[in-house]
Parts: sequence; C-alpha cells; structure tokens
Amino acid sequence: MSVGDVVNYVFYENPLCRAILKPLFKTGTSTIPTTIMTAERLPLWQLASEHGPIIRIAGICGAAAVALGAYGEHKAYPKDRAKELKCIYETGSSFHFLHTLALFGVPMCTYPKLTGSLMLTGTILFCGPCYYHAFTGNDKYGCLAPFGGTVLILAWLSMVL
Repeated sequence: MSVGDVVNYVFYENPLCRAILKPLFKTGTSTIPTTIMTAERLPLWQLASEHGPIIRIAGICGAAAVALGAYGEHKAYPKDRAKELKCIYETGSSFHFLHTLALFGVPMCTYPKLTGSLMLTGTILFCGPCYYHAFTGNDKYGCLAPFGGTVLILAWLSMVL
C-alpha cells in the first residue's frame, strides 16, 4: 500500500468520510475525489533549471561577490578617507552577498524571469557604484545607487505577485 493509497483512504474512501461527504454532493459519489494526483519527483537542480539560467547567474554573482569582497578587504585605502570608503565598500559588499543568496530563491517565484532580472539589475546598479566609489574614491556613478535600491525593492515586491 503506497502513501497515496493511505491518504486516499484516510480522507476520501473510509466509511466515515463517505457518510459525511456523500450528502454534501447531491449528484452522488462520482464527484467525490477518490485519488490524489502524484507528480513525478524531480531533483531540485532540474526544477531550478527549468526557469532559465538564474542559478548559473547567481553562481557567477556569488563568485564575483567573493572576489570583490576579498579585494576590498585587502585594499589599501587613502588614509584621509579610509573610514568613509571602507564603510561604502562594506555596504556594497553586504548587499551584493545578500542579493546573490536571494537569486537562488528566484526560481520558486511566480514570475522568476521578472524577479531575477530586477534582482540582478538592482544589484548591479546599487553595488556597482558603491564598489567604484570605494575603490577609486570617485563618486562619478553615485547617482545610480538610489535607482539600484529602488529596483531591488521592486524585485522583492515582485516575489509577492
């Protein structure tokens, strides 16, 4: 006896359930469900790969986060601005790691392509200017960070759809 057979008996086919459910369905027992559909179990990697290259992109993004994290941690910052630039670097790095991990959950969303695109675009637009500013001391692209943050907020909200 399989698990499906046990569940069918417990919820549908036992005498008590038939006595309760039969009066609820006036057309007879033909409308009472008697079987549960069981889907073929696929490995998680196959399920995730059905939603495009999001997992691979997350892997590349994670490798970049580790490389940039190591570089930024060992970089010699100018002494007069070291504290400021280190703080900007740490913000960009923490957001990069956090949203890389979030990319791994994107295939479970209702609209994975939309959420993944927003998440990746927001990460690039937010973390890129942070890294650039921290590594060069130039705030040339700093105006893009608020747009990246807004796109990241939209990415998280798209998971609710």
